[in-house]
Amino acid sequence: MSRTCDICGKGTVTGNKVSHAKNHTRRTWQPNLKKIKTEIEGTTLTIKICARCLRSDIVQRKITVKK
Repeated sequence: MSRTCDICGKGTVTGNKVSHAKNHTRRTWQPNLKKIKTEIEGTTLTIKICARCLRSDIVQRKITVKK
């Protein structure tokens, strides 16, 4: 599973965790991804989208009514 936003391409970032004694160990930062259902060109798709793209209304969430 790739941890990448399908809209903007935001992905995992790597860097160093630095302790008080200045020891460096590798670490990663994961993007805040959500799986949402949306309608694109008449078909319902499930895409992974970051919270910033979802908040800025680039893609509208498809709401289904449960009976």
